[in-house]
Amino acid sequence: MIRDITIGQYYPAESILHRLDPRVKLIGTFAFIISLFVFNSFYGYIAVTLFLGSVIWLSKVPLPFIMRGLKAVVALMLFAVGFNLFLTPGTEIFRLGFIKITIEGLRMAAFMGIRLTFLILGSSLMTFTTTPNHLTDGLEKIMWPLRHIKVPVHEIAMMMSIALRFIPILLEETDIIMKAQMARGADFESGGILKRAKSLVPLLVPLFVSAFRRANDLAMAMEARCYQGGEGRTKMKPLKYKSRDYIALCVIALYGAAVIGIKVIEKLYL
Repeated sequence: MIRDITIGQYYPAESILHRLDPRVKLIGTFAFIISLFVFNSFYGYIAVTLFLGSVIWLSKVPLPFIMRGLKAVVALMLFAVGFNLFLTPGTEIFRLGFIKITIEGLRMAAFMGIRLTFLILGSSLMTFTTTPNHLTDGLEKIMWPLRHIKVPVHEIAMMMSIALRFIPILLEETDIIMKAQMARGADFESGGILKRAKSLVPLLVPLFVSAFRRANDLAMAMEARCYQGGEGRTKMKPLKYKSRDYIALCVIALYGAAVIGIKVIEKLYL
């Protein structure tokens, strides 16, 4: 299960998506996430599926690797789908005691399952195709206007970048500690909820100790290099838009226009 968590990982490949400016990928990801919650019909999600499929194909990231990230959130997805399936009022089609299923519940559950799946796949593509350093630069550039209202833009971008970079490291550390504890006779699988929770103590304690030690080492390394925040800092490789980035922005704009057009058709005819 630990190895199935792919959030924050970077997948190196030679693709047009990897070469895009991180600001373009951030804008495209935000536009895609917003579009997921706009549609109320399956016709809209056909357009979303075509767009996401095209982006995955352009990224050259293997589909099994992308889909592997869904295994870690299956429980959350089942909870969200079940919540909408059994608790949405409407035209009843099945009842077993206090449990009932309605047509509206089926529709909402299907939409919720599609939204969560596409949300994870679409947001994961951004980290698969963008290095943490580029992601930090892109976030800082996008949030740059907030500096006028005294928002610490550089520090926020740095914290997000460090958090994303530490996710794979902590997952690998968790896997190592878990195997070491299992070799000593620890059992993380059997028993009820309380027993499983207690069995996680020998895992969480060394993991937290390791995380704090790594954070302290990182802080000392940054201080040794005279890190003083973003004030007055320059970039070795400043971000610059290229022709492919302008083409990608046009594609995102066309996708946004298509989303608005389909939404208007939904309101008028569906």
